[in-house]
Amino acid sequence: MEKKLAPSKMSASKTIFTAFNIIKENNNEMPIKDLLKEIEQKITFTDWEKERYEKSGYIRWQSIFHFYSIDCIKAGYLIKKSGIWYLTPEGIEALKEGEAKLFENITEGYKNWAEKRIVNLNNNDDDDEIETETEIEKNEDMLIYNDLLEKALEVMSDFINKKNAYEFQDLVAALLRGMGYYTPFIAPKGKDGGVDIIAYKDPLGTTIPRIQVQIKHKENVASVKEIRELMGLLQKDGDVGIFVSSSGFSSDAKSTARTSSTHIELIDLNRFIDLWQNFYNKLSDQDKNLFPLKPIYFLDLNI
Repeated sequence: MEKKLAPSKMSASKTIFTAFNIIKENNNEMPIKDLLKEIEQKITFTDWEKERYEKSGYIRWQSIFHFYSIDCIKAGYLIKKSGIWYLTPEGIEALKEGEAKLFENITEGYKNWAEKRIVNLNNNDDDDEIETETEIEKNEDMLIYNDLLEKALEVMSDFINKKNAYEFQDLVAALLRGMGYYTPFIAPKGKDGGVDIIAYKDPLGTTIPRIQVQIKHKENVASVKEIRELMGLLQKDGDVGIFVSSSGFSSDAKSTARTSSTHIELIDLNRFIDLWQNFYNKLSDQDKNLFPLKPIYFLDLNI
């Protein structure tokens, strides 16, 4: 007879299974802020799950969910980056086995990862539910860290979304310069259609790749038609296309770029912010002032 899970593990099992299905339905990626809202709409939580921990103030089911999401990462089923959660191919495959087996595989995957790192695992059998609950509540540092990351991303996104199309174009050109490219052509105001930025690895453009950049800001998601139009502009050997869309891309647009024989790189708002952070120290002072950041360091609690 199958042993019944303890309350915290039962909560984790159903929220993780629901979350994985939601992420899968959204092309295997989902902002955590939106994911939590959708989970709450799909699951009727008990009063116990809706209680807040006295010390941290966090809702119990969310704390449990975040706590066990680390197991999902270590099992190889989930990736977290810049406030977005991604299902791996292994996670998509594991989802097919149903809720109970998925949770079993996740906890087993975490144990295997921990044993390889010679970690002394606590015994989290059902009779150790009190100990598990204590560990979940102690995990408030990770929740605070995640909250700060989400708020920082929200503030940076709002800052960029307040820019007009030409100001955003200047940001993209600045990023390319920080990445080591020259930007001899940036479309002037009033130009309609065609390429917005041309970038080279050398001042004269004698080495490949020659990068042609199309930019779309604060409009609908970029469509497959727009991706194909950019592909049609890449006529020379070594041409690479970059489409930057602050509103993201349609599923068909992503699929077309991914399967195209022509190199098309898609950059949405979150990826742009991630790249800006990564190359920020390589920007000129003038370019930094277009989107100034101040780094703050935290202990990486997801390792």
